[in-house]
Amino acid sequence: MSNKVYEIITERILTELEKGAVPWKKPWKTSFPKNLVSGKEYRGINLLVLMCQDFGSPYYLTFKQAKKLGGAVRKGAKSIPVVYWNWVPVKDRRNQDDELAVAAEGTPEKAKRKMVPILRYYRVFNLDQCEGIEPPEEDKPAVEINPIEECERIVAGMPGPPVISHKSLRACYRPATDTVSLPPVDRFISAEEYYSTCFHELAHSTGHASRLNRPGVVGVSRFGSEQYSQEEMVAEVSSAFLCGIAGIENRTIENSAAYIQNWLKVLKNDKRMIVIAAAQSQKAVDYILGKGGNHDHSN
Repeated sequence: MSNKVYEIITERILTELEKGAVPWKKPWKTSFPKNLVSGKEYRGINLLVLMCQDFGSPYYLTFKQAKKLGGAVRKGAKSIPVVYWNWVPVKDRRNQDDELAVAAEGTPEKAKRKMVPILRYYRVFNLDQCEGIEPPEEDKPAVEINPIEECERIVAGMPGPPVISHKSLRACYRPATDTVSLPPVDRFISAEEYYSTCFHELAHSTGHASRLNRPGVVGVSRFGSEQYSQEEMVAEVSSAFLCGIAGIENRTIENSAAYIQNWLKVLKNDKRMIVIAAAQSQKAVDYILGKGGNHDHSN
């Protein structure tokens, strides 16, 4: 069952890539998708999958939730899968590979009780696919947010950040010195490009042993290896999430045929990568934003 879920979700992402679109490069300037009933925003891979949809409403709900609200899902509407981790006793494990999810999600209390996560999914519909349900009034911010100021606030507010240097000709993160190197600000085409690049490298830095201790950063990752590819995806998706939060477009990724073909190949070879990378990205973003703690990614 769990392997099937990885395949279902990965196929969604592959479909976007095959169309020539990079799902984590979308200019996310609309509201983040959320459940209509609970009001909670979707996170991790669910956020990525739902942001690929072309609906006008940010609200999603299940078939049963629509019925309970006195409405209905329109005939012929296609559902979208969202995932959650279902914790089960070790003796009921069905997939040894789900051990990877422990590192991705992190719930030590359950791990101590010899509980392991198994990936499950359910299906939701966008409010635009329903009838007989009135959308809630959108909450409008009291003051208008300046996206560039918000980017600076995010960078300045990271707890225990790495040192950021602007003396390099290329952008990179060096775990040995815990240093983010960036070209001088005036070398970037725009402020948006600077901050999306900075977000990418800060995401790498969250993998340092003193922070989230991610294998792709603390280990030796050969260029082009699976671990290297997964860490790059973590940084890319994290940057996209942060760009969306700040209200700028993610400009770190070249939308080229070669780039897309590379990710098509990587994700076809490992159906679990995008799901686990998105979970690790959410943890990286939470760390940068100073949220910390463990979160339920089932919404």
